Amino acid sequence: MSTSAIALPAARWTARAGAAVSGLAIVFLLLDAVSHLLVPPPVVEAFGRLGFPARLAAPLGILELACLAAYAWPRSAPLGAILLTGYLGGAISINLRVGDPAFETLFPALIGILVWGGLYLREGRLQALLPLRRGR
Repeated sequence: MSTSAIALPAARWTARAGAAVSGLAIVFLLLDAVSHLLVPPPVVEAFGRLGFPARLAAPLGILELACLAAYAWPRSAPLGAILLTGYLGGAISINLRVGDPAFETLFPALIGILVWGGLYLREGRLQALLPLRRGR
């Protein structure tokens, strides 16, 4: 049996797993962006607690949707992941600044792990750039 015949199912499996992980990240981020656009009372309360005027919710939602669109489109997914990393890093720093509980502070990092993990699994070029090593 040739090496390529063995590697193809593994590559297909990782691509599917990556699409699922990326899809989960996209769902979380899409819900967050839509909540910023709709500005329901919990968003207004959260923005006040974080020290931001509620009028910034919609522009942040639009920014998040733009980053998410770049990530969801395969040709620009690496750029989208980089942009989302910046967005999520800002969320972490804001939560740290106001002293939010650990879970609320680290949740954006977990979403970032999903973003990059999903991209890593579905993008062979990223796997070649950052190979995971087995064993020693």
